[in-house]
Amino acid sequence: MENVIEVRNLCKNYPSFQLKNVSFTVPSGSIVGFIGENGAGKTTTIKLILNEIRRDAGSVKIFGMDNIQDECKIKEQIGVVFDESYFHSEFKASDIAKILKRIYKSWDDALYDDYLRRFRISKDKIIKEYSKGMKMKLSIASALAHHPRLLILDEATSGLDPIVRSEILDIFLDFIQDESHAILFSSHITGDLEKVADYITFIHEGNVVFDRSKDDLIYLCGIVKCGAADFQKLDKTELVRWHKNECGYEALVENRDEFKRKHPRLVVDAAAIDEIMLLYVKGEKA
Repeated sequence: MENVIEVRNLCKNYPSFQLKNVSFTVPSGSIVGFIGENGAGKTTTIKLILNEIRRDAGSVKIFGMDNIQDECKIKEQIGVVFDESYFHSEFKASDIAKILKRIYKSWDDALYDDYLRRFRISKDKIIKEYSKGMKMKLSIASALAHHPRLLILDEATSGLDPIVRSEILDIFLDFIQDESHAILFSSHITGDLEKVADYITFIHEGNVVFDRSKDDLIYLCGIVKCGAADFQKLDKTELVRWHKNECGYEALVENRDEFKRKHPRLVVDAAAIDEIMLLYVKGEKA
């Protein structure tokens, strides 16, 4: 399987924040969920990938090409959707097509119109009259209408209702049915990533904490819940992270079935991605 994106030892230094040796890949035919709390470095990483800001060290390859040296070739094949629409509020959907067809050689008017019909987007309304969901759908239609091989999404489903989010997630799943396509999907809505992502890259304080298969996380990892007395008896090297709460302790374990066999009296639940993230951020370790 080829990698559509390869990020290696990426660094960016600001006075109050540093992105430190960030490395991960986005394989073709996959959706990679990019998670982390606010200020963790997600948007900085995406801006570096898009060459909107200059890296201090490291490398970014997209389709096997350097993202700076081959920027124009790369961006012809990328669709990008941010958490807000950046189209002028007085434009109509038809105006967007007139502009973007001059930018992208592969712009497809018929495909764009098909997405507008599918998303029930009015061509007659100006953008400031759209709901947030309509604005996001317009951004996605615009990103897809030039036949990109890669989508980069920065909070593209944030603030949308569950029905709209479900509709958009289906579009993303359709997109990667072509095994040469891929998606880098930064989102705070970990439930969306549990539905569609193949891999999860977790960044915290400018460092990649893990870059793993989503199935490994949700089917192997577990959350142990126990009182103080039981917790004190545990070998802390068996725990990835732990956190004390009002009812006792919660701890993350790497293999919940194995842990259950060793500690049959303890409650071990499946771990959701947001629980894993929370324990890594707030938890202690041996």
